Amino acid sequence: MVIAKEPVPGRVKTRLTPPFTPAEAARLAEAALADTLTTVATLPARRRVLVLDGRPGPWLPDGYEVLPQRAGGLDERIAGAFAACDGPALLVGMDTPQLAPAVLAPVLAPDGWTACGAWFGPAADGGFWALGLADPDPDLVRGVPMSTERTGALQRRRLLDAGLTVRDLPVLRDVDTAEDAAEIAARTDGRFAAEHARLRRAVLR
Repeated sequence: MVIAKEPVPGRVKTRLTPPFTPAEAARLAEAALADTLTTVATLPARRRVLVLDGRPGPWLPDGYEVLPQRAGGLDERIAGAFAACDGPALLVGMDTPQLAPAVLAPVLAPDGWTACGAWFGPAADGGFWALGLADPDPDLVRGVPMSTERTGALQRRRLLDAGLTVRDLPVLRDVDTAEDAAEIAARTDGRFAAEHARLRRAVLR
């Protein structure tokens, strides 16, 4: 699953403004989402779902089921996404366009879920970019404080307190600020990097 917002100016990536305008920030968000969806489309998954706040656009590739996000805070929206699953499920966000198939290969390996209750992908800002649950119980997420520097630690502790064996994925950096965007663009070569380079040239003119 990919959980995302429709890339509408003024609703996404507001911390990128300035130096980018709301419209430019939305284009970067769209590029990040498109890169993430393209990567997930290459993975050997039985089902691919976009859990979306908003409406799909031309950035959505074929092969995805689209589900609306539930109302409420981010914990409720993530919990709702897992409630729509009936087997081992992995959820990723739209803020890590540098995500490569190799990063998720351990989850999708034949033994990826053997003696494993959860996969956890910590974000550099203290949150998390990926969460996988062998038994997608919404209560494993519901009530965890989101968007804080301790969100990741609290979510991982929730999994451990539930008695789950947790396997960790690499730490990735989210696109939140202009500095994040520049750092991530320099490390990838997808649509996000190309859009960032184009917009940076426009900003510097």
